[in-house]
Amino acid sequence: MNKNHLLIAICAAMAALSGCSVGPDYKRPDAPMTETFKPTPDWKIADPVDDASKGEWWKIYRDPVLDGLMAEVAINNQNVAIYVARVRQAQALASGANAARYPSIGFAGQGGRTGSGTGTNNLVNPDGSINDGQINNMVNFQLGVNWDSDIWGKLRRNVESKDASLVASVADLENAKLSMQVQLAQSYFTIRSLDSLKVLFEHTTKQNKRSVEITRNAFEVGVKARQDLINAGMQYKSVEAQLIDVAKDRAAQEAIIATLIGKPASNFTLAFNPLPGRANITVPVVPAGLPADLLERRPDIAGAERRMAMANAQIGYQMAAFFPSLTLNSSGTPGNNIGFYGSNFNNLFTAPFLFWGIGPSLALTLLDFGARSANVEQARGVYDENVATYRQTVLTALQEVETQLAALRVLEQEASVQDEAADLAEKGVAIAINRYQAGIAGYTDVVVAVNQALVNQQKSIQIAQQRLNASVLLVKALGGGWDKPGNSSTPQTNPQQSSQNQQPDQRPGREG
Repeated sequence: MNKNHLLIAICAAMAALSGCSVGPDYKRPDAPMTETFKPTPDWKIADPVDDASKGEWWKIYRDPVLDGLMAEVAINNQNVAIYVARVRQAQALASGANAARYPSIGFAGQGGRTGSGTGTNNLVNPDGSINDGQINNMVNFQLGVNWDSDIWGKLRRNVESKDASLVASVADLENAKLSMQVQLAQSYFTIRSLDSLKVLFEHTTKQNKRSVEITRNAFEVGVKARQDLINAGMQYKSVEAQLIDVAKDRAAQEAIIATLIGKPASNFTLAFNPLPGRANITVPVVPAGLPADLLERRPDIAGAERRMAMANAQIGYQMAAFFPSLTLNSSGTPGNNIGFYGSNFNNLFTAPFLFWGIGPSLALTLLDFGARSANVEQARGVYDENVATYRQTVLTALQEVETQLAALRVLEQEASVQDEAADLAEKGVAIAINRYQAGIAGYTDVVVAVNQALVNQQKSIQIAQQRLNASVLLVKALGGGWDKPGNSSTPQTNPQQSSQNQQPDQRPGREG
């Protein structure tokens, strides 16, 4: 009875000690974070929300073509598929780490016959027959148990590490999705701006061609000089070359979108769809006092925070090597197993042939010349590295949001001024043409005026594209939108503004 009591006491002690865990418990370090972007200077701890829905942020642009392309990214993009596979790997590793905390039960069976010789004696039996030695039959069936008591929490720290790695993998997946979506949106708006440039260049080319014809007729009757004809032809060919260049750039952007949605570039074409007239460009308006806590939705911040937790758990995992391990093993003496051993199947599964064993094994490294200490120090270094990475990720996020907010503010002002410049340049063209036709100015004045108008109209289109791309980058900087959970995802727009997918204004000089 005393032996039984001792065994029970040992098992109870193992169970009680298994609740301990060596190493530091994880506590998220502080990171700089503001409640609002400018001018409030208050700070708070960043708290990544890994499971916060990023939403279909691209719908703020109210463009059904863009909506359809985004749906294909989620399904067919191969970079996203890579991260989906990595999440599955992390899930398997987390499940395996958790399973290692529990006993494993194994079965083994063996059967056979053995024989031994007689040496140099008794080669012949007394009855005159040959002595073949001793022949034995053997049958063995047993169940064995293996279990690590995890007294010092080594396995639990490993579970913490793998769980954190899993969540970090999910964050990486969300970051990959967001990155692909942002690339798609930028390429899409680039194509639309190129289509607007095409409208502009085609219209200008038609005007220039007509000017060449008029000037040629005037030259042939001796009214205009050859230099005027040369200038008109040069102007015509210059814009025609730019029109060809637009086609090249558009094809490159189409190829990018095709790759993002998982299609061969040769099988994908995006329909012609210029931006609306520059007076009707709609860029979602960011609410005043944008809450900085939405940065907590950024998947890269979530991933960096979880990698800190993973590294912290590895410190405890390495520290556990300084303490003895107490395990139950099915092999060794005594083996923690139960089974039957006999010479045949007859009555094998009866008490006389039963065997069993139970008892813990204790192991402790006494001397390793600093190997364990080095492992712990390396784990601490990895943790410190991840802390610095986390804080830098937060600071970079704040920088990116501030940059895009400033870009949107400045570009809105620039667009207004640039549109006025484009309107004035158009009037300048009309005046130059009238002066030329009246014979009080040369065609060089017309060329200069047309070039100035073309440059200003191009600049207006480029600013419109920059505004749209800045809003896309702001969405990315915020981790996928700026509406709080429960708020409507409908963006704020000016009452006079219409949606992006309206019919474009194709009047001369009114392209995006």
